[in-house]
Amino acid sequence: MTKKQDEEQSVENIEDENIETTEQETPEGDLQTQLEEAQKSTKDNWDKVLRAQAEMENLRRRNAKDLENAHKFALDGFVKALLEVKDSLTMGLKTARDDNASIKNITEGLEMTDKVFLSTLEKFGVETINPAGEPFNPEFHEAVTMIPMPDNESNSVLEVIQVGFSLNGRLVRPAMVVVVQ
Repeated sequence: MTKKQDEEQSVENIEDENIETTEQETPEGDLQTQLEEAQKSTKDNWDKVLRAQAEMENLRRRNAKDLENAHKFALDGFVKALLEVKDSLTMGLKTARDDNASIKNITEGLEMTDKVFLSTLEKFGVETINPAGEPFNPEFHEAVTMIPMPDNESNSVLEVIQVGFSLNGRLVRPAMVVVVQ
């Protein structure tokens, strides 16, 4: 063989080896690449899970704090409104203690305070139950006594001894009434 043929044979052998090596490394290289991608994807997903758990925990804490504050300060507006009634009562007492105070002035002050108080209750859904002249309803009225009166309608409210109250349609205190027998 000539030198040139030897070189060509060597080149072919080297190319064949390169092709074989490339063929053998390609599947291993692909597997290594796939493993690295899978590990990276797993790490990314794990980070997402940890972040989601942390976010849920923060949300739970925030909601618990908001709920606690709502319970603590739920009556804040109601208390502020009642302070107006307190101020009215204080002014009425101050007027009643005055040397020039008359029963008429004191009565007017009490009536005005009562109106302020009732309007404050109405603002917050408290309704007065005053069933004078209405038919007796045991769901909203409590009969204190029954009086026989032939000229009045039977089972009707003759007199209201104490008014009742409901909060947003739910009975808080029944009206105490006298019923016609």
